[in-house]
Amino acid sequence: MGEVWFVTGGARSGKSRFAERLATRTGRPVVYIATLEPLDDEMVHRVANHRASRPAAWRTVEAPRELEAALAGAPSDACVLIDCLSLWVTNLLLDGPPELPPQAVSALADDLSARLEALLDLAASRSGPLIVVSNEVGAGLVPEHALGRAFRDLLGWANQRVAARAA
Repeated sequence: MGEVWFVTGGARSGKSRFAERLATRTGRPVVYIATLEPLDDEMVHRVANHRASRPAAWRTVEAPRELEAALAGAPSDACVLIDCLSLWVTNLLLDGPPELPPQAVSALADDLSARLEALLDLAASRSGPLIVVSNEVGAGLVPEHALGRAFRDLLGWANQRVAARAA
């Protein structure tokens, strides 16, 4: 049964670097699932630098929304690193309506929950570990806008689900 390892922390705190060291230490082939969509020149540059810093033997899969399919496509014995859950939740949230009535957030939370359970069940069926990177959320002020509050709530719930299944 594949283990789930959860790496979380603040922005720019070294989460990805730490997760990459964990992946390297497994001695397994690594599949790196990237959830960021580089939508501007700065992000394109960051992605290029990030990719260049990883070992050439690692396979990168860009999956801004379809984490389940990306994990299902990875060899069962590989170490899979998802970087990061925060951006996946952001992508799903921003695909929704610009106005966020409570029922829309609730529906997205239900969908997110079902998708995470499917992802974590798939991880449990593999022989290789799954490393999930995510940002800390909610330790500061309550966001002023509905979108910010929805993000805080959704990522908080997602982080709880992953943490509950992590080794």
